[in-house]
Amino acid sequence: MSTAAIRLSQVSKSYRSTGRYFGSRSSQVQAVRDVSLEIAAGAAFALVGESGSGKSTLARMITGLEAPDAGRIEVSGMVLLPRTRHEWQTLRRRVQIVFQDPYSALDPLMTIGRSIEEPLISLTDLPASTRRGRVVDALHSVGLPDRVYDAYPHQLSGGERQRVCIARALAPRPDIIVCDEPVSALDRCTQSQVIELLRELKRERNLTYVFISHDLSTVELLCDEVAVMRQGEIIEHGPCSRVMAVPEQPYTRDLLEAARYFQQGLAGEA
Repeated sequence: MSTAAIRLSQVSKSYRSTGRYFGSRSSQVQAVRDVSLEIAAGAAFALVGESGSGKSTLARMITGLEAPDAGRIEVSGMVLLPRTRHEWQTLRRRVQIVFQDPYSALDPLMTIGRSIEEPLISLTDLPASTRRGRVVDALHSVGLPDRVYDAYPHQLSGGERQRVCIARALAPRPDIIVCDEPVSALDRCTQSQVIELLRELKRERNLTYVFISHDLSTVELLCDEVAVMRQGEIIEHGPCSRVMAVPEQPYTRDLLEAARYFQQGLAGEA
């Protein structure tokens, strides 16, 4: 029986929405509703849904960037209620995130080497000389040369910037990487390269992936299991091959049709 890397038990999260006009009343928006889920260590797990489905909110709670209103989250055996600085550092080392837009995720005034080194400074006690070696190793692991160390984000292509973001996530040597729409801001060719890189890194390091996307065709290339979210709830869950071949829910079928239509459009432009 595989060990669970992540366990969610009846997790919920809501936000207060304020009206746009004077006198408008505020209301509660339920972003995630009573979600229970288990992700095995070493799995590539996808959370799929359209914008506003709650998948990114769930991802942020898994990484500890937001706290649930109700329920329990365990990551690598740790309950996500760190009480001390040491516990928080341990959690953040174990779970890293790669965001959607690689340009906005990097400080334009900071060199690439410094950007990758940042989590090592805040999450480890490594001396400067060791940190530099770890940064160079991370660059090499994503196929980038040493010269990138002293470059700035604007000097790199979109694909190179996303490789830098992956290198930054790898540098603390986590067990789990949450990828929040990591290829949607890239062109199709670069998407394929980044997905193949993620697959290679998973094999080499036995990483657990939580892959957030609205595109089931992209998920199919990387993930073994998928949960489909709609309006904060998981409405379908199973092996990626089964969900892709025989979706049970009309909403899942609509997502698949949208992905296929988009792919046909790209093929027609080629």
